[in-house]
Amino acid sequence: MLSFSTTSKISLLVGDLVSTDKIDHVPSNYIRAVSERPNLKNVSHNDSIPIIDLTDLHMPNWAHVVKQIGQACQDHGFFQVKNHGVPKSIVSNMKQIAKDFFSLPKEERLKTYLDDPKKTTRLSTSFNIRTEKVANWRDYLRLHCYPIQDYIHEWPTNPESFRDHVAQYCTSAREFCRKVVYTSNN
Repeated sequence: MLSFSTTSKISLLVGDLVSTDKIDHVPSNYIRAVSERPNLKNVSHNDSIPIIDLTDLHMPNWAHVVKQIGQACQDHGFFQVKNHGVPKSIVSNMKQIAKDFFSLPKEERLKTYLDDPKKTTRLSTSFNIRTEKVANWRDYLRLHCYPIQDYIHEWPTNPESFRDHVAQYCTSAREFCRKVVYTSNN
């Protein structure tokens, strides 16, 4: 982990940069040249995200659900699911622990900051800050989570319940993925 002075003039996280009253413009290292921006000509802003109900995944008409997933991937490249089986309490705990982590004081969050894209656990604001000329406008906490026992020791310990809630979420999400893959392959 890197050590940072609390008086550093460089803001490593975009969330800290925009949370101050000292910024009145988008810094140049976050602005992509027009020629490098995604082509959004064919994207309709009226298109809705495909929502796939997984209630029937283990019923006789599971093939219909698998077909919907394939079609959504082909047409949109993504989809949203409902009735996935991950308990609402686990999803809620995961959202709250993420919010709690990103609300920690800057000094506490920076304990997990790394600029090495090869690290399995790291807080950063771009994919590879060492080589990118233009940074992405978001902060993220990268956590490898399978097998959990190989990575959990790297995860933050603040907030105190971070590891427990993230492990529960990862276990439930992996079980969900296993069911989808198993069902679609049989």
